[in-house]
Amino acid sequence: MITLKDVKKVFSSKSGLVTAVDGINLEINKGEIFGVIGYSGAGKSTLIRMFNQLEKPTEGSIMVAGRDMAKISGRELRVARQETGMIFQHFNLLWSRTVRDNIAFPLEISGVRKAEQRKRVDELIELVGLKGRELAYPSELSGGQKQRVGIARALANNPKVLLCDEATSALDPQTTDSILDLLVDINERLGLTIILITHEMHVIRKICHRVAVMENGRVVEQGDVLSVFKNPKEEITRRFVGQLTEPEDTQETAEHLLEKFPNGKVIQLTFVGEETEQPLITNVIRNFDITVNILQGKISHLQTGSYGTLFVHVDGPDTEINKVIDYIRSQAVDVEVISNG
Repeated sequence: MITLKDVKKVFSSKSGLVTAVDGINLEINKGEIFGVIGYSGAGKSTLIRMFNQLEKPTEGSIMVAGRDMAKISGRELRVARQETGMIFQHFNLLWSRTVRDNIAFPLEISGVRKAEQRKRVDELIELVGLKGRELAYPSELSGGQKQRVGIARALANNPKVLLCDEATSALDPQTTDSILDLLVDINERLGLTIILITHEMHVIRKICHRVAVMENGRVVEQGDVLSVFKNPKEEITRRFVGQLTEPEDTQETAEHLLEKFPNGKVIQLTFVGEETEQPLITNVIRNFDITVNILQGKISHLQTGSYGTLFVHVDGPDTEINKVIDYIRSQAVDVEVISNG
């Protein structure tokens, strides 16, 4: 569906040349939700804007639905942009137009007849959950409602691809979840390919099938979300995953327990898929001569399965603790000793 080969973007500035995107190679499948995550300055916004030629690459090719976006212009580019909808962090609505007229705007530009416009706008209002708000102006809408208008407008011309540029960053957590649920629904109903950039791992965790991690203009790690959660290879990826799996006070709690039980060990257990549902700790307590203190734990439900982490302190003879670790590993659960007494 989408292939990027050796994509590079260099800007000129007063201090010289700045490489914002540096040699990106990606394959994005038809119908998947693909996430790009990185901190500010990583190059992710520049990257997504090259998908519809809001930014033109300095080098490389960007194939979207059979077209090289780096090489087209004029009418062909206008058609390609109709097939690539985009939603933005700050909504970019027309403030003098109602909800209905905002959604109709791209249809007007495309020369769609009035009767067809009305029919399509009605369908989209129903799809994004804005029935009853058709005649409201953007100033009368909540942040979530504004973004729903933005999504409906982006879908007006039946695009094949939907680009989301930090689409939930201006929203509160509850509204963010409702917008993410809407995107999943759209993906499943329409078979739409969605490319979503963010700096929030919660967004990736909740809806993405695969993810690419960007740093300093490069993709440093990519893969399906479950694999990246389970085995993050780069330090930046571990930091993102840690936002969801490692409570801030875990280390403090571990140090306190190690002072109290100097011969114990603090271990981190990582569960994936069905392993998140087994009574592992109960079995350990029943079958081994050790004491167990649960420090912190969390299970995250991803698009492709479940992922959980559990931090525990185990105390007892070293030989027995080692048996426990071996037993846990035999249950297809990863074990890492993060602190020793």
